[in-house]
Amino acid sequence: MAQSKKPVIAFASDTQEPMWVEKLLLKPNHNLLATKMIFTDVDSLRPKALFILGDVVSLGKSKYSWKNIDKYIARTTKDSIPVYATLGNHEVMFNARRGTLNFIKRFPDYDPKGYMKVVDSIAVVLVNSNFAAMSSAEITSQNNWYQAELSRLDNDPAIKMIVVGCHHSPYTNSSIVQPSENVRKYFVPPFIKSKKAVLFLSGHSHNFEQFNVLGKDFLVIGGGGGLHQPLKANNEQMHDLSPNYKPAFHYLQISRDGNDLNVLSRRLKADFSGFDDGLTFLIKAAGQ
Repeated sequence: MAQSKKPVIAFASDTQEPMWVEKLLLKPNHNLLATKMIFTDVDSLRPKALFILGDVVSLGKSKYSWKNIDKYIARTTKDSIPVYATLGNHEVMFNARRGTLNFIKRFPDYDPKGYMKVVDSIAVVLVNSNFAAMSSAEITSQNNWYQAELSRLDNDPAIKMIVVGCHHSPYTNSSIVQPSENVRKYFVPPFIKSKKAVLFLSGHSHNFEQFNVLGKDFLVIGGGGGLHQPLKANNEQMHDLSPNYKPAFHYLQISRDGNDLNVLSRRLKADFSGFDDGLTFLIKAAGQ
C-alpha cells in the first residue's frame, strides 16, 4: 500500500465480536481475525486519526468484551494515532449506564450531546443515534447542539468541509436491521442544509452501501468485523450506487485535496491474505 502524502483520516464501524445468538442467524467468517487485521492495516497507514462509528465491542457493559479492542487501541495510540468513537447499540445493550461508562474510559473525549474533531480542515462531527436509550431531554439537547455546531462550522473559514458520523444508518437495504427513521428525521435535514457537509457515514448494517440523497453522499461502512448481513434487492427508495461492491470486511480512508475529498474503501481480500484498494471516488465541496 502506497503511503499518501496528504493527511488521511480512517473510519471503521462494527468491530464487535459476534455474539452467539447472532451466529444462529448469520454465518461466521473469521470475524475476530478480520477486526485484528483492520486495526493492523490502519496502524500501518499512520492516519491522522481513526474514528469508529459504534458497536466497537459486542457488549459494552462487559469488561471482557473490551479485551482485544483495548490492545488494538493501545497499539494505535502508541503510534500517535488518536482514536475517537461514538456509541453503537451494542455499547448500551442490557445496561446502558455501565456500557457508556466503559466506553468513556476508552474514549474520554466522548460527549453525550455530540462532539467534533478537526483534522486537516475537515470537521468530523459525531452524534449518538441510540434514541431508544436516550431521554427526550437528551435528544433535544443533542439536536440543538448538532444544528448549532453545523451552523458554526459553516461560518468558520478554517473549516473546508464537514463529515458527519453516527452508528445507525438512515439508508440501508440490510435484511437484518432497518434504516433509522430518527436519523433521517433529526440528523439528515441539517446535514443536507449545511453548505460544507459533504459526507454522512454510518454503520449498523454490516455492509458497504452507497447512497446519494439530494446531492449529498451517504456511506454505510459496517464492515469492521461483525457478521456480514444479507441485503434486500436494490430499489428506488434505497438505491445503492455500489450494488457490485460488497466486501465482507472493510474500512474507509478519506483525504482532502484542496476543496476535493478523496474517498477510498480498503477491503480485506476474501482469502485473508491482506488488503487492497477497493471503491474510490471524489467528492467536490459545495460550489465547486
